Amino acid sequence: MDDPYKTLGVSREASQDDIRKAYRTLAKHYHPDLNPGHAGAEERFKAIASANALLSDPIKRGQFDRGEIDAASQQRPGPFYRDFAEGEAGQRYSSSAPADEWSPIHFNDIFDTIFNVDRGGGARDPIHGHSGVLPLTISFLDAVNGATRRLTLPDGRVLDVKIPSGSVEGQGLRLRGQNGKGGPDRAAVDVLIEIHVTPHRYFVRDGLNLRLQVPVTLAEAVLGATVEVPTPGGPVRMTVPPGSENGTELRLRGRGVPGVADRPAGDLYASLRVVLGTPDTALETFLRSWKPEHPLDPRRMMEADS
Repeated sequence: MDDPYKTLGVSREASQDDIRKAYRTLAKHYHPDLNPGHAGAEERFKAIASANALLSDPIKRGQFDRGEIDAASQQRPGPFYRDFAEGEAGQRYSSSAPADEWSPIHFNDIFDTIFNVDRGGGARDPIHGHSGVLPLTISFLDAVNGATRRLTLPDGRVLDVKIPSGSVEGQGLRLRGQNGKGGPDRAAVDVLIEIHVTPHRYFVRDGLNLRLQVPVTLAEAVLGATVEVPTPGGPVRMTVPPGSENGTELRLRGRGVPGVADRPAGDLYASLRVVLGTPDTALETFLRSWKPEHPLDPRRMMEADS
């Protein structure tokens, strides 16, 4: 797999803002809706989304930079956390546990626990009982809306995993105490899961907000219209103001990542894309004879300085 920095065209010193800007630019250019039937563009879009998912996550980016994982977020050979987690401390588990015992965790916490690290500089007693990190791939909408997905453990047991609403690529989930006591003086074994999110065909996530391009006809853009727009919660009707230009961005409040508890819902930003479709003789005839009341020079600001 290609180097994610090269895929996005940024340097290894690029800021998160640089990465975000590069991703948005490339995602718009290679979006499948803008390249219908172009398999190469769709593959490129997937590669761009995958590179952004890795580099926009500070933890995974750090792991990649240190050589601990590859561009596909897979662990490289070496004495990394999975070797410790699946060793003697990772006693096998055999019992099931309620799905409501899942809780989000931060992977820095996992590293600290396994390697006995105290970021405050103090000593910490070794903690045992992690059974390894298992990958779970979910769809984009499952990550946004939340869902329950079935996961088969290495010992053959099957668990129903509760995916929290608003989950992101690389997020960790922990199911506590899957094997009772891991052994003498050891804590109960936990099952650790790392979430992987597949890119969506037209939704792009930006924090709690979502973005997408909405194709509209020339008549809808000029005259205004009410069009149906997909959202994570189902299609809604959106008003296109008269005289909308290509690229006009409209905001649908509360239609992004759903809110939970004290977290407000995100918004959906719909960018209009004017589609002409098959050339129409009547339209061509009209444009040839049309004399606008206020002629427009859209390239006036592009004139070279004298």
